[in-house]
Formats: sequence, structure tokens, C-alpha cells
Amino acid sequence: MTPDRLRDALWGVPDPDWLAAALRRVAAEPSEIARLFPAVGRRCGRAELPDLPGWTADEAVRALLLVTLPADHAVQAEALYRAGDAAEKRAVLKALPLLPVGAAGVPLLHDAIRTNDTRLVAAALGPYARHLDPAAWRQAVLKCVFTGVPLAVVADLDVRADGELAAMLAALAAERTAAGRTMPADAIDLLDRLGAGVDTGPTAGTGQPQPREA
Repeated sequence: MTPDRLRDALWGVPDPDWLAAALRRVAAEPSEIARLFPAVGRRCGRAELPDLPGWTADEAVRALLLVTLPADHAVQAEALYRAGDAAEKRAVLKALPLLPVGAAGVPLLHDAIRTNDTRLVAAALGPYARHLDPAAWRQAVLKCVFTGVPLAVVADLDVRADGELAAMLAALAAERTAAGRTMPADAIDLLDRLGAGVDTGPTAGTGQPQPREA
């Protein structure tokens, strides 16, 4: 994702003059972002962007406002996240990969992953989640499985998934099977890709992972 892609995707924004003025204002007076950020949904809409799957107009505009800041990106991002509603928090999380903040935004990921808001959890596991340490990242993936967040939202899933994650997922699959419950199909597919597929059929109620037939 790049700022140019966000701008191009916003060609149909309801109030382009307001957007252009807001970007100029933030560049000249960074403190104005606190006033403009909450107004984005009302002025630019919340529609999904046809040219940018997974993004809404308000998320893209808020990300551009953050990108436009001349300095203090990490401080402003944290302040806007802490003060924002769920939509504003999602926008900050999705903007993090575009900002020169290093790993300073990681506490925001931890906060989002602790919530029961599945859209926040999904936003936290985008490209910026590369800054999560392996243990925290594995727990976040497990949280997706628990809460029904599609694993397709997890950036770099096949690159980062390892034997430890496979063992955690296999143990969860065994627990669910023993309780007569199923695992999400995408989690089973991931286990297969990791070479740790488990038998989730009616005969696999032992509480231990059951290897698939070769």
C-alpha cells in the first residue's frame, strides 16, 4: 500500500474540496489533525473503495491525513488511536505501515488484539504486524481462529507460520474435536500447509492431534 494508491482510490469521495483543504491544513498546522480526524466519516463517507479492496473511504482519508503530517507521526497516531472510536482506531492501525514510526506503534497492536472487536483484530494483523515478536504474533493468529477472523487478513501468514504455531493450532483442533466442535476451514488448511494436518472427524475424540492418512 502507498499514499498514491490511497489518493487514486478516493476519486469518488463525496467532498473532494474538503479533503484537499484538510490535507493542506494538516501539512501546515499538524495539531489540526485532532479536529479533522473525527470529521472524516461525515465529510468523505464510509463506503468501501472499489479500487482498494479491504479499505473504506474514511480509513483511506484518515491514513492520508496521518501520512501528511510533517513530523511526530508516532505521537499523533497514538493520540488519535487512544481518543478515537472503533473506525478511527482501525484507520490508525491500517495507516501504521505507511508511517515512519519504526516499532513505536506496537503497543497499539497489542491493545487492538486484546479487544473483542474482530475488525480491530483484523486491522492489527496487516503488514505492520511484522513488528510483533513471534510469540505475540502466534497468539494473535490463534485469536483470529478463536474469534472467527479469516486468516486471509493476516499479512505474511505463510512466511511467518512455524512449527510452534502448528502445534498450538493442532492442540486447539484436538480440543475442539473432543468437544464435538469444528475448526475453521482456513485453520485446517494452514495446518495442512504446515504438514501438521489433524483428523477432525468423529473418530478423533482422544484430545490429542491425529495425523492425517498419507
